[in-house]
Parts: sequence; C-alpha cells; structure tokens
Amino acid sequence: MRVNLRKTLFILPNLFTLSSIFCGFDAIRLLATAQSPSTDPQPYQAAALLLVFAMFFDTIDGRVARLTRTQSAFGVQIDSLADVVSFGVAPAVLMYRWALSGLGTFGLIVSFVFLACGAIRLARFNVLATDPKSQQPNKPGQYIVGLPIPGAAGVILAIVIANHSVRGRVWSITPLMVAIVLGLSALMVSTIQFRSFKDLRLTWRTAFLMALALGSTAAVAAWFGPAFALPWVLGCYITIALVESLVTLPRRRAARRAARTPRARTATGERP
Repeated sequence: MRVNLRKTLFILPNLFTLSSIFCGFDAIRLLATAQSPSTDPQPYQAAALLLVFAMFFDTIDGRVARLTRTQSAFGVQIDSLADVVSFGVAPAVLMYRWALSGLGTFGLIVSFVFLACGAIRLARFNVLATDPKSQQPNKPGQYIVGLPIPGAAGVILAIVIANHSVRGRVWSITPLMVAIVLGLSALMVSTIQFRSFKDLRLTWRTAFLMALALGSTAAVAAWFGPAFALPWVLGCYITIALVESLVTLPRRRAARRAARTPRARTATGERP
C-alpha cells in the first residue's frame, strides 16, 4: 500500500485547527460548572489560559499550511468554524459568567453581540479571502478589514488573566466591561484596516511602530507584571490601526471621489 505523502500533509494543519477547537470546548466545559468568580476564580483563569493555547494553535495552523503548501478552501472553512467556537462562543461565555451575569438579560445580550459580530467578521473574511473563480484561498495581504476575532478574544482573555494576577483588584467595573465588549464587537465589523503581519514589509514606519509597541510592552511588563503585557500589546495593536486609519482617511476619501467621478460623468453622457 503506497502512502501519498502530499495528501497526508493536508492533515497536519487541520490537526492544529482541531486542537484549537478542543481548547475552546474544554474552556466552555469549565465555565459551565464554575461557581461565582468571587468564590472560585480558578476555573476562569484556567479557561482563559486554554483559550490562549487556542490562539497559539490558530496561529500555527495557517503557517504550517503555507510552509507545506497545503492551503485549501476546506482549511479556510474549518479554521473559521474553529474561530467561532474558540474565539466567539468561549470568550462570550467567559465574559458573561465572569463580569456580565449580574446584568441579567442585558448582560446576555451584550455577550451575544460579541459572538454575533465575530461570526459576521468571519463570514466576511471568508468571502474576501477566497477566490470566487478557483475557490482557493487568496494570498494574504498586508492589511485585513476589521479587527480579527482572535485579537478581540485576546483582549478579553488578557483582562481576565491580568485581573487574576492581582487577585481581582482591577477591571471590576461592570460598565467598563460592557463598553469594552461592545467596542470590540464594533471593531470586528468595522471597515478599519488592521495589519495582518502575514505580508509584512519592513519600512521605517513599520519598524518604528513595532519598536514602540515592543519597547512599551517590555516596560509595562517590568513595571506592572508580565500578566499586563498581553493586554498592553493588544491595545497597541488596536491603537496603531485606529491611528493609521485616521491618518489615511483623507487619502482614501479622495480616492473614492476620484473613482466615482468617471462613472458619474459617463452616466450623464459627459466625456471623462
């Protein structure tokens, strides 16, 4: 019996994707039986750490697929399904049980908004990432539209982990948690461009931004503790995207006006 090594390689990235799903599933299992975070915070910390491992597997699977040249439309779809579980359902349940359950139905709705916006973000990504003719994944670009759902989930996980490291002395204001969850939800379905780091071009601006983010993250970790490094670096990632979006806004508006002008003239019978 001959084994086709090429076909066998397609299994490898999907194993990492399934590992990500398992981490999300196990986190939900822990949260389903967890007591109040004020009574027993350990399951919430464990669930957050499981989702950090899910982020690791989610990062690895795409890179393994590119290294082995086994990218496929199937891989895109199963990766999105994994993201819905590990970075949509699990973080929404985590935030609800950890901070929003006291708000009753309103807290449930806020948590669901996060999940719904994450699912919409993934559906839009699948449409943009797949070539309509060949049904194969497009080559990753330098930017992606909307905050990636792993990044949004990462902010929630970072908050839970940082809060646990200081024994619940920060991030205990429920209205602040509501604002953070809704803000992350809006960023996921926005048209703001976020760096993908998959086609990174080393320019002076990129080098400066990376040096600033890494340097400030090291300073925060040294001053406040390592647990605060993740929320800071994710905050830098979102801030950089917002600043770049504001800086390039006039140029993008001018490009849209220039693109509309020839069509408007053609519609009225004028020569371009």
